[in-house]
Amino acid sequence: MKYVVAFGRFWWDFIIGEDWKIAAGVALVLCGGALLVAYTGLSDTAIALLAGAGIMAVVTLSIIGGAVSAVRSRT
Repeated sequence: MKYVVAFGRFWWDFIIGEDWKIAAGVALVLCGGALLVAYTGLSDTAIALLAGAGIMAVVTLSIIGGAVSAVRSRT
């Protein structure tokens, strides 16, 4: 059983890591991409580009938000 728990903890650390907000944002972007595939006539290339841009936006906003909160906590 300890191997199962260790395996689960590894994946939790690998996916969630230090910032759960990035993982949640990426999951939302991927779900949005899946919905676009299922319910629209957009090409796969367009959806892949939109999903990639969404993931980059999530990561960028998380980094900027972390920097702003670090600056505010110093003052």
